Amino acid sequence: MERNQEHLQQLGQKVQIPADYAPEVLETFENVHPDNDYWVRFNCPEFTTLCPITGQPDFAEIRIAYVPAERMVESKSLKLYLFSFRNHGDFHEDCVNTIVKDLVRLMQPKYLEVRGLFTPRGGISIWPYANYGQPGTKWEQLAEQRLMQQE
Repeated sequence: MERNQEHLQQLGQKVQIPADYAPEVLETFENVHPDNDYWVRFNCPEFTTLCPITGQPDFAEIRIAYVPAERMVESKSLKLYLFSFRNHGDFHEDCVNTIVKDLVRLMQPKYLEVRGLFTPRGGISIWPYANYGQPGTKWEQLAEQRLMQQE
């Protein structure tokens, strides 16, 4: 299958950034190398969300890394998805866990991890980390190992 035949809705189109959390904008395409294990990494250095209590903006760098299985996330849709958090009120840990759950539901990757490097507020930084490994595989074992190795 050619990638341009996969009915991607946003790639190459002028689209509006969602006003609030919008997992429905995420799109996938076929991984043409599902027999190879390899990493795909994304870095979003300008992630913003709102504190659910004060409404003040929170800023972070969001790092996403995954080993794809059959489907891969399309990068423009991922960008729109991450931008959709900008008017959404959620705690730092909730944002990271929501991103993991949405991407696992979307792609069913072999392995996925998300790290949020939030800038200090009130003199303290919060850097949540969450991951996922396909159950019953070496990727589940890797997820456990990587979680235990976090500083």
